[in-house]
Amino acid sequence: MKILGLNAYHADSAAALVIDGKLVAAAEEERFRRQKHWAGFPEQSIRWCLAYAGLKPAEIDAVAVNRLPKANTVRRLLYLLGHRPDPRLVLEKIRNLGKVKGTQAELAAMFAGQGWRAEWVPVEHHEAHLASAYLASPFEDAAVVSVDGFGDFASTAWAQGRGGRMEILGKVYFPHSLGVLYTAVTQFLGFPHYGDEYKVMGLAPYGEPRFLEKMRDLVRPGPGPGYALNLKYFRHDREANLYRWEGGVPELSDHFSPALEELLGPRRGKGEELTQRHKDLARSAQALYEEVYFRMLNEVAELTGERTYLCVAGGCGQNSVANGRLYGKTPFSKVCVAASAGDAGGAVGAALLVAQRRDERIKMRIKIKKDHGLQATGHRSAPSSISDLPSTDRWVMKGAGWGPEFTEDEIGRVVEARRADMEREGCVVERYGDDGEMCGQVARALVEGKVVGWFQGRMEWGPRALGHRSILADPRRHDVKDLLNAKIKRRESFRPFAPSVLDRAVPDWFETVDEVPFMAQVFVVKEGQRSRIPAVVHVDGTARLQTVRPDEDALYHRLIEAFEKETGVPMVLNTSFNENEPVVCRPEEALDCFLRTKMDWLQMGRTSIRRRG
Repeated sequence: MKILGLNAYHADSAAALVIDGKLVAAAEEERFRRQKHWAGFPEQSIRWCLAYAGLKPAEIDAVAVNRLPKANTVRRLLYLLGHRPDPRLVLEKIRNLGKVKGTQAELAAMFAGQGWRAEWVPVEHHEAHLASAYLASPFEDAAVVSVDGFGDFASTAWAQGRGGRMEILGKVYFPHSLGVLYTAVTQFLGFPHYGDEYKVMGLAPYGEPRFLEKMRDLVRPGPGPGYALNLKYFRHDREANLYRWEGGVPELSDHFSPALEELLGPRRGKGEELTQRHKDLARSAQALYEEVYFRMLNEVAELTGERTYLCVAGGCGQNSVANGRLYGKTPFSKVCVAASAGDAGGAVGAALLVAQRRDERIKMRIKIKKDHGLQATGHRSAPSSISDLPSTDRWVMKGAGWGPEFTEDEIGRVVEARRADMEREGCVVERYGDDGEMCGQVARALVEGKVVGWFQGRMEWGPRALGHRSILADPRRHDVKDLLNAKIKRRESFRPFAPSVLDRAVPDWFETVDEVPFMAQVFVVKEGQRSRIPAVVHVDGTARLQTVRPDEDALYHRLIEAFEKETGVPMVLNTSFNENEPVVCRPEEALDCFLRTKMDWLQMGRTSIRRRG
């Protein structure tokens, strides 16, 4: 079974390919288009997925898309009857649904004359989110939550995962949304772009929660795990065109109403200096989000009876600060956050869920035929009940390398084509004979204070660079953070950098111990260790952790071990390989980024490019 999963006509459009229940390829369209959060039809991602697997369009059995236009129809109608929103808002949502439905025709046109025959399978938005975390996790039994902006008229869902299957237990519906709440405060603080919420998380530790009491008027708890926004502070429920895209780039209008300024004072203007008041507002917003989030998780723990395992997805699932703090605030001690918790991840979740359902239908049909003494044919139709099917070993996502990769010859051709440019920059090109020599040399360069672009293997799936498309530095240096921000990343000085840590060393360096392969949780660094790694410890003594295992990323693990051998420190500073653009995908983009910044060293495969001096 070959299932193509899509997130289309929404920010972070993406495609994923699942074959026989296992993820084979996944990539976000932005990496090919070179436009952050590309929101159109993921044509290039689709073509790449099929090309990587060597498949013809006619070989795809089904297309799973993470939107189900008919979902929650009764809820939609009741809302329209009771609230009478702006007709333009209704028309906008109808047009958006039409675009999603039009994806089916767009695919047929894209592969016209190529035998395209795939079944079209819409999957409810939050069901796809939940599946992206749970069906890719190592947990057999777990509580599962999806917390998002909106999708299919809902913002939040919680479920019970048992033996590889999920049962959705409840949802929060439009117009209530923690995603909208956090976006509104993000805009209020002067960060207007789609995806800027992580800036509020980075700013929050510099403040105090002195606005928390006032902010509690924005959202009210209950019933059960649910919550409700105080809608007088928001606009999304009654005004149109708050979300749009031109040329595939998502743009947002203000989600908050004038009442928010009456409550909290004036918004931060464009270019206005960040003051302590803004930092306190950020801290208060994060504290409010955590209050609601932790209460929800505790209620979900009661509903499911789960006390250990939790899976998290949805755009708000990328709030790594809250994900790191939930260990002490909820019963859960083992947490799996989806590698791509946002809407791109719905492409993987939808594909995994459809693959599972088709597989179980086949198994049920075979079982019925055997029970009646008939020959099993593998026919795809079957009764809907699958409760008596035994659980089988499930595929588990290990590592995030699901995107394009490039051979040494391909890298070599790119380097040769740009040799004149490198000579003008005073670069030296060298090729190492084996991985051990390469890792040893790069580790020594890091010890010497060099900033290294690390381009290896398959591009990461999800928003984080995890040792495949990374910029690396020595975490022990006091000056690295300012150097990276000023000369390479060119971003706000308050934003922290993260450590990639050997998994065996986590107990020696962090207060909390868990596997964090996708850099989705912030943990407290042990007080006695903080002074040893100042470049990756935030102002509040925390760090956004990535654990690195040898069975998940052998080469990156080997590099960090080489650095540990030189320094006694089992980690490196890791930030994404980009400069105010999507993370680099191809060798050409890595080389361009290296040449236009002040990076010292570029390691692409075994080819080393380094500036003299």
